[in-house]
Amino acid sequence: MDLALQIEQRTFFKRVDWNLVVVILVLNFVGLVNLYSATHGPHSSNVDSLFINQIVWLIVGWLCFAVVTLVDYQFLSRIAYFVYFVNLAAIVYVTFHGTVALGAQRWIDFGFFRYQPSETMKLAGIVILAKVMAHKNIEGKGMGPKELFIPLLLILVPFVLVVEQPDMGTALLILVIGCSLLMFVKVRRWILVAAVTTGVVAAPVAWNYVLRDYQKNRIVNFLSPNNDRLGSGYNSIQSKIAVGSGKIVGKGFRKGTQSQLEFLPERHTDFIFSVLSEEHGFVGSFLTLILFMMLFLIIIRVASTSRDKFGAFLCVGVLAYIFWHMFINMGMVIGLLPIVGVPLPLLSYGGSSMLTTMSGVGIISSVAFRRYIF
Repeated sequence: MDLALQIEQRTFFKRVDWNLVVVILVLNFVGLVNLYSATHGPHSSNVDSLFINQIVWLIVGWLCFAVVTLVDYQFLSRIAYFVYFVNLAAIVYVTFHGTVALGAQRWIDFGFFRYQPSETMKLAGIVILAKVMAHKNIEGKGMGPKELFIPLLLILVPFVLVVEQPDMGTALLILVIGCSLLMFVKVRRWILVAAVTTGVVAAPVAWNYVLRDYQKNRIVNFLSPNNDRLGSGYNSIQSKIAVGSGKIVGKGFRKGTQSQLEFLPERHTDFIFSVLSEEHGFVGSFLTLILFMMLFLIIIRVASTSRDKFGAFLCVGVLAYIFWHMFINMGMVIGLLPIVGVPLPLLSYGGSSMLTTMSGVGIISSVAFRRYIF
């Protein structure tokens, strides 16, 4: 009996993708180091609460990772519609009764935790799209209007609801993550041309009738941040100063002037990469980027060895989730994209973001765990 148990334990540990675990742990460590620096400046108040909260969320996140790994990912296929519509109902609830903060109505306040349904909708959308796409027989030319109708509807409904909160950053992420998965499956070329043309034609209409004034200001100040240096252009300017002042090797741990003297806004959430760049320079930023690239390569390897299409589509969806968050966050802090409220996965402070990301990589681990089960 003991021998059988030992064999089972060895088999269990062999099936875990330890490369995935190690890369995530290193990114978690980088996030904690930078969060500690960002929240322990000389003028900071309640400095320990945010850092301790993040450690708690990390522990809970790893519990989510372990549970999702042990549960067969095929179970997600069976509950996909339930999870999607529960998230959709939560978003509708938030629209009318949600907690308002920073001018947006995005959260449900449970007292000890503020839950943001639009954050988990990204993952719910990945699961339901993977289920729908796995059961489609796509011809060589790709998906046409008939095949795209249901997937696009599943993407556009939460997109429109989240835009109304208003949370354009999260809404766009829901859209691009879903479209990335559709592009992976393949879409007919004429549909792509029509979509791009429609987007170009609709842009002036969106500018005049959809975008709010503060959203227009973000775009204008992205193009010319010096127009309002102390107002809407302030965040972008301070972030670029922080990134640039780090130079090659940075100013050192807790020695960044922009972050420690609190010139840099939201330095523990959206601008955590600015703190990293200022204190650890190009070297630290590049090594962090390498860690993300390693994570992407691991996910691609897991997707390519998945035992079915559903598992492969789940991996591609989670890859798109992490990539677009990273791309948009890093792009905005260095001035290549407008400022939007998008956290850096595994590094930025936040419970909803951390739990969603850890659950997402848990799905990858679940697929990897069952690659060689027949």
